Formats: sequence, structure tokens, C-alpha cells
Amino acid sequence: MRQAQRIQQQMESVQVALAQKSIETSAGGGTVRVTFSGDGSIKSIKINPDAVSKDDLAFLEELILKAVNDGISEARELSSKEMGSVTQGFAIPGMF
Repeated sequence: MRQAQRIQQQMESVQVALAQKSIETSAGGGTVRVTFSGDGSIKSIKINPDAVSKDDLAFLEELILKAVNDGISEARELSSKEMGSVTQGFAIPGMF
């Protein structure tokens, strides 16, 4: 039981640390940049002003979607890696 409490405390600590980390992704050669926290929330979206044009709107939306999905994927990988270091050798049913 103590081991479970220790792991829970470590997991909470890792979650706090993840929220403080940043992951930046980009699409279109840097035209769109999205910054995520390690917990997967979006911190900012930056669009190069030269990219905004009525004719390019659909393309810009695709770039934003790609950058956001890339960031979510990277945040999940980071979270899995960080949590894995805490739960290594200890199986928690339904956790991962």
C-alpha cells in the first residue's frame, strides 16, 4: 500500500512538472507555430502575418490543424515517457 501511495505522489509531481514544460510545433516551414504545455493544453498559436490571405484560408486552416495534431502527439509521448519512469515495475490495472 505504501508503494501505491509513493507512486501516486510521484505521478502527481510528474503531472505538475509536465504542465510546466513546453512543446513547440510548426507547419508550413514555420508559417504556423503552436506551443503546448506538457499536459497537452495549447498555450499559443502564432501565424506569420504574410500568410494571411483570403485565397489561402483553407491552406492555413490545414497548417493549423497539422501543427495542433503534431503537438498533441508529442505531448502524449512526453507524458507517457515521464509517467513510465514513475510506474516502472509497478502494474496499475487500467492505468495505461
